Amino acid sequence: MIHNNIKSAKSLSGEIIPPPDKSISHRAVIISCLSEGRSIIRNFLRAEDPVRTLDAFRHMGIDVEDNGKDIITHGKGLNGLKEPQNIIDCGNSGTTMRLLSGVLAGQSFPATLTGDASLMRRPMQRAISPLSEMGALITSKKGGYPPLHIKPGELKPIHYKSPLASAQVKSSILLAGLYCHGVTSVTEPEKSRDHTERMLKTVGVNIEIKGLTVSITGKARLNPLDITIPGDFSSAAFFIVAGTIVYNSNVVIKNVGINPTRTGLIDILKRMGADIRFENTREVSGEPVADIYIKSVHLTGIELGGNEILRALDEFPILCIAASVASGTTKIRGARELRVKESDRIASMARALKKMNVDVEELEDGIIIKGAQRLWATSVNSYGDHRVAMALTIAGLVSQGEMNIENTECINTSFPEFFDTLNKLRT
Repeated sequence: MIHNNIKSAKSLSGEIIPPPDKSISHRAVIISCLSEGRSIIRNFLRAEDPVRTLDAFRHMGIDVEDNGKDIITHGKGLNGLKEPQNIIDCGNSGTTMRLLSGVLAGQSFPATLTGDASLMRRPMQRAISPLSEMGALITSKKGGYPPLHIKPGELKPIHYKSPLASAQVKSSILLAGLYCHGVTSVTEPEKSRDHTERMLKTVGVNIEIKGLTVSITGKARLNPLDITIPGDFSSAAFFIVAGTIVYNSNVVIKNVGINPTRTGLIDILKRMGADIRFENTREVSGEPVADIYIKSVHLTGIELGGNEILRALDEFPILCIAASVASGTTKIRGARELRVKESDRIASMARALKKMNVDVEELEDGIIIKGAQRLWATSVNSYGDHRVAMALTIAGLVSQGEMNIENTECINTSFPEFFDTLNKLRT
């Protein structure tokens, strides 16, 4: 088990570039491999999770070139995949498992999806249920836990009303919908991230969006993909908060994807008083991108929930750190989904903050945090959750003493250069 010791920072200053977007990297691999012909993926995230998705398609007969700069795939169309010789190991990646379930549901061969110990404890029923309604033949452990065994089935289009907003579930259904005759649609209670829809439209799929409903016409021919992946907002989030809460800081984060379905953290921090602005706003491969400028300020606690927290679910751990040094009380509701992420993120953050002398009340669907101004450095555990590990590292920058963070190797799933990037900003 790897651990890191983090000392407090006097200030942070400079420019950084976050790693490529993880969500978009997954989808670029999947959609390019289902297209017909040569696709090129520029600025692909070479971290453990997206590489799992890439390896899965290699195992299903797709030729992949990696020249060290770009990923080039040679897609064979919707029906060009081959039966994998072995079980597909998704590692720690729930995105890989849920999205591949939609693709594999439409194949003419059986396949099995498994993962590491953490992924095997994460329920997949939310994706299994609508896929089964479409005609997919998926078996799992009781409760919808992996491994998932997927057999060939005759898929039919459905109009699915999702009980929760989930980009992974929505994407799984839309990918399965590619294999159906007719129109498949998904209606969500709130709008989840829309990278899949944007990318499918780019390759020529008939996608229609009306309010909270996304519809796709199946049996399409997917054109080759040519994409440049922007910087990952969820990875940039740790440095957005760090630049805000570390005294006398001035940070610039270049080339960040600012898809409005992802940037809830910005709106939340601005309500708390943050000094954040976008410059050089532009569009790259169908995604909005900008440079983000951050100056340190003292934050004030707020109450939030609903769509606001939905647009910042990945950022919950680092938002908790911002709240822990804000004046007053922050109350977060509507985050029950975080109970079944890489860790129970609500419980993980509550335990860590209590150890750092923060007054915390854990709720079933959120947390109440009374700002402590200055945190106490102590020994804390990430529980194998990359976002918790990075959030606790940022907490160490504003703590009295030296913070010891256990189990930090999990950061490699999304941001292998995290500590190097942080060191560039230390003054």
